[in-house]
Amino acid sequence: MTKNSTAVAERHTELVSIGDGIATVDIAPATGGALASYRWWHNGSAVDWLRPADAAAVSCRDAGAMACFPLFPYSNRIREGRFEFAGRTIQLPTTADDPHHEHGHGWRHPWTIVTHEASTVVLRYRHAADSWPWSYEAEQEIFLADGILCMTMMVRNLSDAPMPVGFGLHPYFPSTPWTHVQAPVSGMWETDTEVLPTCHVLPPAGADPSIGFDVSEVDFDTVFTGWARRARISWPEQGRQLDIEAEAPLDFLVLYTPRGQPFFCAEPVSNITDAFNRMRGGIDTGCIVLAPGQMQSASVRFTPSLAV
Repeated sequence: MTKNSTAVAERHTELVSIGDGIATVDIAPATGGALASYRWWHNGSAVDWLRPADAAAVSCRDAGAMACFPLFPYSNRIREGRFEFAGRTIQLPTTADDPHHEHGHGWRHPWTIVTHEASTVVLRYRHAADSWPWSYEAEQEIFLADGILCMTMMVRNLSDAPMPVGFGLHPYFPSTPWTHVQAPVSGMWETDTEVLPTCHVLPPAGADPSIGFDVSEVDFDTVFTGWARRARISWPEQGRQLDIEAEAPLDFLVLYTPRGQPFFCAEPVSNITDAFNRMRGGIDTGCIVLAPGQMQSASVRFTPSLAV
């Protein structure tokens, strides 16, 4: 992660910005280290590549209404917030509104600013062992260059015992009747009524991300497997597209396309839903086990383009 003489004392700030002359990104460290917007300025107008957060979302620190938030120390749900690891039972807090402790800790807590430069921000979150019995730290480096957004995530085990972990990003994109997604995949997980995985199957005929689909014609809340870590989103009626490129171990893609909503999600993640409960039977869940002091990192690049 970037550290230099411009590093500032760690602090909480409502909204900070970076820019590179083409794009700007607004970041809300206190709102789960989330992005509030990522936009280009083209011919005097804003072009939003992520769903922008409104003032109410920023003021009430609603991470779920932001443009993108980080996923640490795992993506998606753990059934009833409970799993077994290394001979112990882990029970995370659950509520009627959050019965599976969705998406872990990072989006629920403030992050601190480590570095803030013109086109770069580094954020850090430190978690002290509690119901999650491992201490760890996570960082995000958010960087703009030539209008391209690159986000590097890192997680390090600060405890004295091995820790299971997963991570990723949860970006929201604008959805129109013509928005199209293409992403090479080979399989997917069917789910039960709790959106927890039941069976690994082939992608559905007529809505295979490898071939491509219109967001308005599908209803996914689905983990796709065999992802080639590339995806393309296009808005043909607006003459623009966005390419997503991720690094290993972000080998799974979650697509969430709620019908009738002006947004959808395409989430590069390192683990399937309920990964810690499925680490048996030869299933590739993407669960990473970090030894004490060990770290894991990966980057995601968002490359926009406009029709000439």
